[in-house]
Amino acid sequence: MKAVVYTRYGSPDVLQLMDIEKPAPKEDEVLIKIHAASVNAYDWHLLRAKPFLARFMSGLLRPKNRILGADFAGTIEAAGKNAKQYQPGDEVYGCRQGSFAEYMCSREERLAMKSTNLSFEQAAAAPMAALTALQALRDIGRIQAGQKVLINGAAGGVGTFAVQIAKLFGAEVTAVCSTRNMDMARSIGADHVIDYTKEDFTRSRLRYDLILGANGYHSLLDYKRSLGPGGIYVMSGGTNAQMFQSSLGPLVSFRSGKKLVSVAAKVVQKDLAFIKELLESGKVVPVIDRTYPLNHVPDAICYLEEGHARGKVVITIPGHG
Repeated sequence: MKAVVYTRYGSPDVLQLMDIEKPAPKEDEVLIKIHAASVNAYDWHLLRAKPFLARFMSGLLRPKNRILGADFAGTIEAAGKNAKQYQPGDEVYGCRQGSFAEYMCSREERLAMKSTNLSFEQAAAAPMAALTALQALRDIGRIQAGQKVLINGAAGGVGTFAVQIAKLFGAEVTAVCSTRNMDMARSIGADHVIDYTKEDFTRSRLRYDLILGANGYHSLLDYKRSLGPGGIYVMSGGTNAQMFQSSLGPLVSFRSGKKLVSVAAKVVQKDLAFIKELLESGKVVPVIDRTYPLNHVPDAICYLEEGHARGKVVITIPGHG
């Protein structure tokens, strides 16, 4: 099978499209024929091994898992003898590293059925970004109807899902994005839109109950100032400086009574199933900026790294419907 492989850390130039052995499922796994995948910041952090601490998980000197990609949508081709949830032919989507390939194996708890009225490309756009948005808002932010919620980085992958999910929970949503994305942010449900090229929301007198920082640099003190009493700031992405500062969040939280925490998506099957229902009903719609074929994964990662993608960047698998 064909897969995009990297054997050393570096820029997208180190990625190679190669023929490798097709995997076989273990007893508790299924084999998935991948139709589409999508790119996340997670991929280029692994590719470049930045921040350096990422190497302690992905491999100190070289990557342990040679195939990037976490989001996928495809068809079950075979199942191990102890895998009982899915049958060959079932259309699924999910989140597991190694999706920039024609086939992959996965345990069943990392999958859910794909919405029948969505394309594989639309389904593949959802898992990591939608899980991050859902868990950040619901589980960590404890979002409530009527709250004032701000999404910083509202035009990106996590941000576009977060705006829609926050509206579903009954929040009054303010989206922060660039000038060119303001109309899009309104179209997915934002009540208010701030153009960050013209206005710094952290300098405003407005205060928010919950802020989700999907990208865009601001210090923890800036976010703290923008929160109302008992407010919560959740960081789901950003610069290396932000990631370093997130380690100070508990200290800031303890002293101020406000909470500043970071989030990393957890692959929870019931959450994938919940997101599938939202997608199937049309309550949440994936925003896709561009699609690239498998042999152009390096270009897709370069584009995402530029920081201007509107919604998700999706990978299509040649020869698949």
